[in-house]
Amino acid sequence: MAGKKGVTHISPKERTKIEGYVQIGMKAPAIAAALGRERSAIYKELRRGRYTRLTTEWQEVSAYSAEIAQRDHEEKASGKGPSLKIGRDFAFADFIEQKIVTERYSPAAALAAIKLEGQQFTTEVCVKTLYNYIDAGVFSELENGHLLRKSKTKPKTDSKPKLRAKRPLCASIEERPKEVKNRETFGHWEMDTVIGKAKGGGPVLLVLTERLTRKEIIRKIGSKTTAEVVRALNRLERDMGARFKRIFQTITIDNGSEFMDTAGMEKSCRTKGTRTKVYYCHPYSSWERGSNENANGIIRRFIPKGTPIEEYSEKDIARVEQWINNYPRKILGYSTAQILFDSYLGAA
Repeated sequence: MAGKKGVTHISPKERTKIEGYVQIGMKAPAIAAALGRERSAIYKELRRGRYTRLTTEWQEVSAYSAEIAQRDHEEKASGKGPSLKIGRDFAFADFIEQKIVTERYSPAAALAAIKLEGQQFTTEVCVKTLYNYIDAGVFSELENGHLLRKSKTKPKTDSKPKLRAKRPLCASIEERPKEVKNRETFGHWEMDTVIGKAKGGGPVLLVLTERLTRKEIIRKIGSKTTAEVVRALNRLERDMGARFKRIFQTITIDNGSEFMDTAGMEKSCRTKGTRTKVYYCHPYSSWERGSNENANGIIRRFIPKGTPIEEYSEKDIARVEQWINNYPRKILGYSTAQILFDSYLGAA
C-alpha cells in the first residue's frame, strides 16, 4: 500500500482522528487507508497511545488516547533527558528517519549523507551513539526493525559437480595485470547477470561494477544469452562513443554460458578493432568478482530472489542503479561511487 512519501510524523490532528476512528470500531488497516499511512505506522501508533479503561459494566478494555500518544512522541523526540545530544533537534531526527526508514540507508550512511548533501544540524553524533539512540527508542518512527541485517549464508552441501558450457581459449584472471587486481587504476570492471525466476527464461539484469570506484551499471536484457550480453555492450559502446575503450579497459567475468562469446564482447561495434579485454575467473570462484557479488546483494534488497525481472520497468532499474551509485559507503571513505567515478572520468 502506498503511504505518505518520506517520513512525516503523525500530527496531533491525526492522533485526534485516530482516537475517533478507534472509538467507532475501525481497525488499523482501515485507519491507515483513511489517513494515507502505512499500516505499520498505525499499528505502532496504536501501541503508543494504548491504555486500559473501565466500561460501564466495570470491565477492563484496551483503548487509544491521542493525548497519551502525543506525550510519548514528545518525550522521545526531546531525547529523554539531558544526557542525549539530540535534544529537540527535530530536523535532525526527521533527516535520519528519512534516510534510514524511507531511503534504506544504514545509520553510518545516513550520517555521511549530512555532509554530502550540505545539511547542517545542531546535533552531531557518532555512528555508535546513533545506534544507541535507535536501541533506546528515541526516534518517533525509526526502530531496530528498519536496520538492514546481514543474512547468514549456509555452505552448500551439494557436492555434485556442475556442468559448465565450454568456452574457447581465452584470457584467465591469472593473466590480468597486477594493478587491476590491486584496484590501483580506473577503468576495470566486473560483470555478472542477476536472474529473476530460478527456472525458465525471460529478462535478466546485466550488472557491471567498476573495481576502483564501485560504480554500477545495470541493464535489463531480454534473456540470459550470449547474444543479449553482446547486444547490451554494443548499446553501451554506442552511447559512450570513443570514451568506451577508455572507461572499459578490462572486464572480469565468470564462466557462465551467457559469457561464452569472448570475441563478441571484445570486438568493437564502431571500429574494426577491439573495445575491451575480457578475463575469466576460475570456476566456482565468485570471490574473484567480490565487488560484483556485493552489488548483486544490494540489488536483491529491491528485487528479491524469485521475483520475475519483467515486473520491473527500465525506470525501476534506473532508480536502483542511482540509489547504489549515490549511497555513501565506508569502503569509499563515505563518499559515493558516482562522485568518485566522475572524478576519475574527468581526470582520465
